[in-house]
Amino acid sequence: MTGDQIFLFALLGAVFVMLVWGRVRYDLVAFAALIIAVAGGVVDAHHAFDGFGHEAVIIIALVLIVSRAMLNSGAVELIAQFVVSPDRSLPAHISVMSVAGAALSAVINNVAALVILMTLDIETAKKAKRAISLSLMPLSFATILGGMITMIGTPPNIVIAQFRERALGEPFSMFDFSPVGLVCAVAGIAFVALVGWRLIPQTGQKAAGEGEAGSFLAEAKVLEKSKSLGKQVSELYELSEEHDVAIVGLVRRGKRLPGLASGEEIRKNDFLVLEGNPKSIETFIGAAGLAAAGAENHGGLTGRSLTMIEAIVPEGARMAGRTALDLRLLYRRGVTLLGVSRQGRRFRERVRKLTIKPGDVVLLLGPEGRLANAAEWLGVLPIADRNHIVIQRGKAAFAIATFAVAVGLSVVGLLPLAISLAGAVCVYAAFNLISPREVYESVEWPVLVLLACLIPLGLALEQSGGTALIAGLIVSATGGLPAWAVLAAVMIVTMTLSDFLNNVATALIAAPIAMQVAERLGVSPDPFLMGVAVAASCAFLTPIGHKNNTIIMGPGGYSFGDYWRMGLPLEVLIIVVSVPAILFFWPL
Repeated sequence: MTGDQIFLFALLGAVFVMLVWGRVRYDLVAFAALIIAVAGGVVDAHHAFDGFGHEAVIIIALVLIVSRAMLNSGAVELIAQFVVSPDRSLPAHISVMSVAGAALSAVINNVAALVILMTLDIETAKKAKRAISLSLMPLSFATILGGMITMIGTPPNIVIAQFRERALGEPFSMFDFSPVGLVCAVAGIAFVALVGWRLIPQTGQKAAGEGEAGSFLAEAKVLEKSKSLGKQVSELYELSEEHDVAIVGLVRRGKRLPGLASGEEIRKNDFLVLEGNPKSIETFIGAAGLAAAGAENHGGLTGRSLTMIEAIVPEGARMAGRTALDLRLLYRRGVTLLGVSRQGRRFRERVRKLTIKPGDVVLLLGPEGRLANAAEWLGVLPIADRNHIVIQRGKAAFAIATFAVAVGLSVVGLLPLAISLAGAVCVYAAFNLISPREVYESVEWPVLVLLACLIPLGLALEQSGGTALIAGLIVSATGGLPAWAVLAAVMIVTMTLSDFLNNVATALIAAPIAMQVAERLGVSPDPFLMGVAVAASCAFLTPIGHKNNTIIMGPGGYSFGDYWRMGLPLEVLIIVVSVPAILFFWPL
């Protein structure tokens, strides 16, 4: 080994140890490693930060922004009516949720897909009175599997596609991953739904509701084309129960009708009085085809993105002792008082006519930029982590069409994927589907820094002959075995690394090694690159191998050692089904 190879192996070994240790943030570890590599002379100082302009980094950032805009539009929420049913058996529930999760993960980032469906899964477990641990891990694994179906579904696919362009002059296209990804997803979902969930230890943890968020009284307006129009109030009880909301009254022509008004027929411009937590109220309003009181002032395709915030009314606040009507809140500040929480008490006054008292928690609705100014003017104290995005359901079809056009332009070769996705982001921003703050918040900056810093290190290892050396060791260790067995060995090594390293880092390290192995065997590199893409994504043994596994650890009540029970047989299954699938679709 040369001096540069020894230095790089030692440096990458230290990075591996630090990442597994987990006490230092992985982006800081990667950045420090890059600086050390520059100081050691193995990375050219003039090209040290080229990774930050790498197309893979740009595409990952854009995919995350597009995913956020799709969430804001309500495009993803459309699936909820098909996947949520507490009456299904557990295997049937896991099957439906897993298929939905895999399908979503194929078109948006798989982390975003999990976050959406996790809420639905928790609510279903709560209503079915079962431990959430039985269904949450299968859902996480299914979203990981679904991400392998397209190039944008998971970061390792993007990394491998861009590596192929650098190595062979042409990247993998959007749907080159689909045949193998679909085989793995179908086999994996069948396993987690029929067998895998039985291997998960029951923690006894039941799904928790969101009661800690507080119970608000709020009003929702009946629109001209509302699906609730003409129904009796009581006919909405089943829907409201599904969303953990109580319908406690009806307002007509400015007056609250007596009692619960359960027998009243709902008319245009009526207001339903609702009780529940903010997110439940918001989702029920969407499901019932209603509008949050005051939301019509910001409507239309170019209407501003709306947000709800919860805020405490302290003594001496401008709002204390006054009503929203007195304050002319909507006229002066462009913000609506949507709901009030007063220690669980109900009241019969209209929300905008209710005299606010110190200690009340108010729910304010409006454009994000105006809410902060309005809260300061009112003298109320916003509660940290109690912001709720109001989904712009009227823009769902527009958001889907925009995304489809962007992907289509890339698939037919008219525009590079990065440019088409950037165009979609510009359209979403222009039509207020995503705010400037959300553009930056939706990007996982630590992951991008990790990727950008490891790209120069990977190139240095390749240029120093380090990857060729590792490839030679793999070929020697598997001497005499057929090429398919060597492919399986490369995938097993990659999958093991991915269980302890970030999957992006694993793909960056394993891709050049796989290329060198293929060259030494004298076979096509494509099946080996495809094998790395599959293996780098399939991190099922630990909660640290994939962010989705980390996200579910707390809500599911899992311990570190719970993952391998279902994850180990699943990883074995993926190797068994993916190797022949890869060789069929990507011959040696």
